[in-house]
Amino acid sequence: MTETRTGTDRSAGVRYQELLDEDTHPVRDILRVESPLPPGPTRVPVDRYVSKAFHDLEVEKVWKRVWQMACHEDDIPDVGDYHVYDIASLSFLIVRTGPDEFKAFHNACLHRGRQLRDGHGKWARDLRCPFHGWAWKIDGALKEIPCQWDFPSIDPEAYRLPEARVGRWGGFLFINPDEHAEPFEDFVGDLAEHFTLLPYERRYKQAHVAKVLRCNWKVAQEAFSEAYHVVATHPTILGSIGDANSKYDVFGNYSRAISPNGTPSPHLNGASSGEALEGGRFYTKLRHPLSGAVYERLEERRVRVTTPDGRTGVFTDAGDRIEGDLGQVDPNMCDWIGGRQLDGAGDVPAGDPGVPPGYSNLRAAIAAPSREALRETLGDAVDEISDAELVDSIYLTLFPNFHPWGSFNQIVYRFRPNGDNPEECIHECMYFAPAPPGEPRPAAAPIHWLGPDDDWVDAPELGMLAKVFNQDVYNMPRVQRGMKSLKDPFVILADYGETKPRHFHQLLEEWIEKD
Repeated sequence: MTETRTGTDRSAGVRYQELLDEDTHPVRDILRVESPLPPGPTRVPVDRYVSKAFHDLEVEKVWKRVWQMACHEDDIPDVGDYHVYDIASLSFLIVRTGPDEFKAFHNACLHRGRQLRDGHGKWARDLRCPFHGWAWKIDGALKEIPCQWDFPSIDPEAYRLPEARVGRWGGFLFINPDEHAEPFEDFVGDLAEHFTLLPYERRYKQAHVAKVLRCNWKVAQEAFSEAYHVVATHPTILGSIGDANSKYDVFGNYSRAISPNGTPSPHLNGASSGEALEGGRFYTKLRHPLSGAVYERLEERRVRVTTPDGRTGVFTDAGDRIEGDLGQVDPNMCDWIGGRQLDGAGDVPAGDPGVPPGYSNLRAAIAAPSREALRETLGDAVDEISDAELVDSIYLTLFPNFHPWGSFNQIVYRFRPNGDNPEECIHECMYFAPAPPGEPRPAAAPIHWLGPDDDWVDAPELGMLAKVFNQDVYNMPRVQRGMKSLKDPFVILADYGETKPRHFHQLLEEWIEKD
């Protein structure tokens, strides 16, 4: 790995603002805004990731008080449709009560506490408890109590279902159980300013995959909030991402990262990661961009690794040695090459395509087909869209756990605890594609659940991202276990490269300290 310390606040190599200066199309001012978090490493107690007591504190101080994304309007398209939103031990029922009206109720019968609904559903005429038959209208008003004469103390007018507040942004429905919380509009701030080119209102949910992970929700969320991990976790993309020189900014309750694509990682120090490799294939035979070793798939779960000096070894897809002259290799590369593969993966060529004729730089060449693909949706306005908006990874985080990607990227993440287990979480990935102009809005994709032992490749609707996720989740349970072995029970976050996790923990601390 190349040491890139320069005595400045960035690694050696091109700065993001310099890439914007080379853009072949106009660059919006919002991409150039500089709003960094003041420097100062953050030490985070390990208890925040492993302690049931701290999990319970989060429930009381955060999940019962903060604005949080519960579902999308398209998840409940018709009057009477409902969506169950679970967070830790809490459960809420989001109901479309009118053509453009939504309510959120605590998902519990006021008689004996039985959940009113166990899962999502459609066209409810009332919310009737399956236990004893108590029923409420979909607007929360009490409708019926069997043997009501036996409950003389109950005033039907006052016995409505308790509500959580509802906020709306980009077609997403947010709830807040705290009736005294700040207005949603104040909490979300000017987040919408980052999405003016293709607002989420003009998109539909094309895919929705959720996977249970064996780690705290913050361990998972933080791994997807920075590009610092790319050099070790995602070596396969180092030739095309300026990871260490990503741009990080904070704005109130949300933060932003911009990782430039179509430019090599500063860690390569000017060396090409796409050296010619006979028979090279992106998923099955690839040269490690840092070590120069060649990783070649022999069969599923078997990888041969050959170093530049001719030593070889055979390893599992987890990087465990089977035989040969080598003792240690990159497990992330082994998984990429030897793990489960997407259909057709073996045919994808490897190597640096270079800058095609007619383009001034690679970023412009990569942007061109994306620009044309959007022409049907946006018309000739695409000619005023920068290469950066079409090429770069722009990912935002609204506290505590909502991650919409910016510009035209379709990704939205959400992370949340898996019930009351502080050492498990749910990672959700959704794709929001442009809605076809002049056609009925496509239905929202149903959620596709994966268990903790399922492979992300079991969700082929995510494409290449499924393979990338496998590299990410390889680390997470090992982080969860490893933190417990720290003699000094703290993790430390970098001044700049881990701006977004630092910002999150500053906000989390504020919420924990609130009365």
